Amino acid sequence: MASIDKTAVENLLKHFIDPNVETDLVSAKSVKKISVDGNDVSVVIELGYPAKSYLEELKAAVTQRLQTLPDVGKLDVSISFNIVSHSVQKALKPLPNVKNIIAVASGKGGVGKSTTSVNLALALAAEGANVGILDADIYGPSIPTMLGLSGKPDSPDGKSMLPKISFGVQTISIGYLIDPDQPMIWRGPMVTGALQQLLNQTQWHDVDYLIIDLPPGTGDIQLTLAQQIPVSGAVIVTTPQDIALIDAQRGLGMFEKVNVPILGLVENMSVHICSNCGHEEAIFGQGGGVAMAVKNKLDLLGSLPLDIHIREYADSGRPTVVADPDGRPAQIYKAIARKMAAKLAMRARDYSGRFPNIVIQNT
Repeated sequence: MASIDKTAVENLLKHFIDPNVETDLVSAKSVKKISVDGNDVSVVIELGYPAKSYLEELKAAVTQRLQTLPDVGKLDVSISFNIVSHSVQKALKPLPNVKNIIAVASGKGGVGKSTTSVNLALALAAEGANVGILDADIYGPSIPTMLGLSGKPDSPDGKSMLPKISFGVQTISIGYLIDPDQPMIWRGPMVTGALQQLLNQTQWHDVDYLIIDLPPGTGDIQLTLAQQIPVSGAVIVTTPQDIALIDAQRGLGMFEKVNVPILGLVENMSVHICSNCGHEEAIFGQGGGVAMAVKNKLDLLGSLPLDIHIREYADSGRPTVVADPDGRPAQIYKAIARKMAAKLAMRARDYSGRFPNIVIQNT
C-alpha cells in the first residue's frame, strides 16, 4: 500500500472553500501544517477570525474531505483561530491594547445602525473574541440603554476610565458621563475632542475588535475618526429604501477617500415578517443592498429582517444575540460578524509592533 503524498492533501484543501472568506483554505493561508506519516494524515488549520460556532462544522467538513484520499489511515484535524492586528491609515498606528478598530456607519439615521453595532459586538464575543464598543454618537448615545448600563465608569487614577462591562463586552459612552436628560449643546471641536478622550482615555483591556458606533452623516465625528483614529475597516448599514441607499453611498464614499477599507454592507429591515401570520412583506423595498454591493464591488455581509423582537430586546437592555442566542436573527448577526472579521483577516497585517523605534540623537 503506497504512502499518501503530502501534495495530494494540499490539493484537496486547495479546493475546500471557507464560506466566510470566500476562498480556499490554502489561499487564505489558514493551513499552517500538513504532516503525513505513511497513510496517517495530520492537518493544522488556523483561522484569522473568531469562529467558535463554526469550528466543529469546519472540522467535520475537512475530515470528510480528507477521507476521500485513497487508503487513508488515521486522520487528525486541528482547527483554531488567532486574531491579529491589521494595517490602518498611513501615518497612524494601532491603539494600545486594541488590535483592530471597526467603524459601523450609515449616511442616514433610523436604519438600525446602533442596534446592529451592539449585536455585532456581542456576536463577535460569542464567537470567541475580546470585544469593545465605543458609542461615538455624542449627541444621542444609545449604547448604555441597549446594554442595560448606567452610572459613571470607574477611574483608578482620576485621569483615565475603566470601560463598563456588559455581557462580556467592554463599553464606553458619553451617556455614562452625563445625566440622561441633559442635552448635548456642543459645537464640532468639543464633540471631536470628546470622541478622542473616550477612545484614548479608556483603559481598554486586550481588545481584539473595538466596534465604533458612529452617528449618521459625514460630519466632524466621521472625519475625525477617518483621519485621526487608526481604523482597520468599516461596515456600512443601510435599508433597502432608495433614500437610505443614497445616504449610505455618501458614507461609503467618505471612507474610500480617506483609504479606510469597506469590509461590506449590512442590509437592515430587509423584510417584515408578521408575528401573527408569518406573512413576509418588503416594506422598504427589495434588492437595494444587493444592488449597492454590486455597484461598489463590495460584499453584502447579510440581511436582517424587520423584527419586533430585535427592537424589544434592544430597548430592554438584552440585545438579540444574548436574549435569544439560538433564534434566527441572532444566527444572522453571528454569520455577519464572522464574515466581517474574515474579510478583515484577509487584509494586510500590521507589523509595527514587531520593530523597535529607532531614535537618532546628536552626540
